[in-house]
Amino acid sequence: MTADPSAAESGSIFRHRGFAYYWTARLIATFAVQFISVAVGWQVYDLTRDPFDLGLVGLVQFLPSLLLVLVTGAAADRYNRRRIMAICIAAEILCALALLALTLGGEHQVWPIFLVLAGLGIARAFLGPAVQSLLPNLVPAAELSTAIAWNSSSWQIATISGPVMGGLLYGLAPEAPYALAAVLMAASIGLVTLIPKPAQKTVPEPASWESLGAGFRYIWGEKVVLGAISLDLFAVLLGGATALLPAYARDILEVGPWGLGLLRAGPGIGALVVAIWLARRPIQDQAGLIMFACVAGFGAFTCVFGASTLPWLSIVALALMGAFDMVSVYIRETLIQLWTPDSLRGRVNAVNMVFVGASNELGEFRSGISASLIGVVPAVVVGGLGTMAVAGLWSTWFPQLRRIRHLNHAA
Repeated sequence: MTADPSAAESGSIFRHRGFAYYWTARLIATFAVQFISVAVGWQVYDLTRDPFDLGLVGLVQFLPSLLLVLVTGAAADRYNRRRIMAICIAAEILCALALLALTLGGEHQVWPIFLVLAGLGIARAFLGPAVQSLLPNLVPAAELSTAIAWNSSSWQIATISGPVMGGLLYGLAPEAPYALAAVLMAASIGLVTLIPKPAQKTVPEPASWESLGAGFRYIWGEKVVLGAISLDLFAVLLGGATALLPAYARDILEVGPWGLGLLRAGPGIGALVVAIWLARRPIQDQAGLIMFACVAGFGAFTCVFGASTLPWLSIVALALMGAFDMVSVYIRETLIQLWTPDSLRGRVNAVNMVFVGASNELGEFRSGISASLIGVVPAVVVGGLGTMAVAGLWSTWFPQLRRIRHLNHAA
């Protein structure tokens, strides 16, 4: 990884006014989402004391992305992405206010909360493809990889510190996270309206099943995009160990709740450090080989974490897992954006988001089932070995992906 001579300095990407507003709006909105996620988890568990309901919290928000994948992507390609972003955040504000009202009203049933979460999931289903597809319209193609690295850093900042802040707010008052989330989302909308109208190639053809399914057909026909998306799906599906962290903290490492917090923060800290590094030192050559090497590294340190009985080694392994994953995500996302025509980006990103969401949800389910059958440690180690095998197989099955060298010249 060497410095990009065309970039005067790491922060130069923010000279693009549209990207600066976009980045700040996403950062603020992600903090708001983290506040809601933490508060909802506590609230639902307080009401039911059933861990199964905690699983439903994530599932209810993920299902709209799956069920509406053809519609959400087409909307991002047909209509103004900036406007969709603002409308969806406004819908999220209404959901935050609904949760605030339920909390202030002392709601003792869980189904109204799940109903609001379904609405939140619908808003996010439309928001995701529009937000992802808007980014390439705001910066030159040569600087897209740097923009993606900065984007990832903002997400990591919010996901590391957001839950902690949300938990503190909930401790002060259960309604506080929802109220502050609504305020932050309103500020985010204000920033979105300041984004200059971007150049966007909208879809000229009328809506039809053929146009709605164009994203799937493009992914299947473009092996670089197919390889990048499927690599993420199977690598995370096999290598995910997040669901088993409580078992490690309690029974294997014996570090208690505070140790669980450190374990959960480990991948995010590693990813954040690497994201900031990549924003300053973009990858200049051998991008395909680096990506596969990092997926294999993610799998290798998953095995190290799985076998470790030392708290410090486990935290280091998790941080390195996050670091290697960040590099591979950075390369994959850049390739998907650059290899996809702007008129199809919404539909392709909608499919990609479903795959990412499915890999996370199914990965946690897979690790839980595996742990119940063969034990916690074997489940994690076998999953890490599977991820390493996926890296090797995909590098053989998708040689076009392996041979890519320059991210900024992929398209």
